[in-house]
Amino acid sequence: MNTANIFNIQKFSVHDGPGIRTTVFFKGCPLKCLWCHNPESQNINTQILYDRDKCVLCGTCEKICHKKAIKIENNKLTTDESCDCCGQCVIYCIQGARQIAGKVYTVDDVMKEVLKDRVFYEKSSGGVTLSGGEPLIHIDFVEELLKKLKDNNIHTAVDTCGAVSFENLKRAAKYTDVFLYDIKLMDDEKHVEFIGMSNKLILENIIKLSEIHNNINLRMPIIEGVNGDEEHIIKTIEFIEGLNISKVNLLPYHDIAKHKYKKLGKVYEDDRMSKPSDEKMQKFKEMFENKGYKAKIGG
Repeated sequence: MNTANIFNIQKFSVHDGPGIRTTVFFKGCPLKCLWCHNPESQNINTQILYDRDKCVLCGTCEKICHKKAIKIENNKLTTDESCDCCGQCVIYCIQGARQIAGKVYTVDDVMKEVLKDRVFYEKSSGGVTLSGGEPLIHIDFVEELLKKLKDNNIHTAVDTCGAVSFENLKRAAKYTDVFLYDIKLMDDEKHVEFIGMSNKLILENIIKLSEIHNNINLRMPIIEGVNGDEEHIIKTIEFIEGLNISKVNLLPYHDIAKHKYKKLGKVYEDDRMSKPSDEKMQKFKEMFENKGYKAKIGG
């Protein structure tokens, strides 16, 4: 039986493909984007998020933990590596200071959830989007899920960073109506600096995917301090010429997920990033439109 670790099944999503959708967020990602708005998705394992601002150090979680992983000393709460993320501390925390990210689902579990909203898909020409993290690292699960969705005549979208084996993309493509494909940086050195790995596989894969699939939406985060310059846009336009790109979404930077980093004990480097101006976003949009692409600011 195929299973996957999923940290959210978001209903009534309107930015992850056409119409009203249910977006399934998978844990695990090969990239480490500096601005990642789902940092809880990067680790493939279940995690506990801890909000120090909500915690009153009542000690309930310390008492309930069967692993004795939680300790309060010197007015500070810590959780050691023996924590197995059973979730009991989350249940008993009346302040809501602890949150679990990740639950193991079967394909049938996910189908049960997404079919609840079938009427919304039908009325809005919507469907189900698989996102993350990177869904295609769970390819056996994803392929089975996509096939069952198509058996139920549900529109499918896969949001991918492209940093996976092309064989995984090929297997998913048979049951995917639209790919939402991320290109974050054309400069390979910057890609390594801000994202943690080379972009070569990502760029190679979109070329190959374009040869077997005719509905690819390009999704491009635009971030001052990272890629908010005309050179990046020009290089991207030159690169995608001749590919089956049906639409380009330009996604202006936001720091809405900044609070998650603190809960995960991570540092958010917002001093290196900022939102581009509306004028700059409009200019980038027009640069794509002038080359014949359908472009939109936002998802």
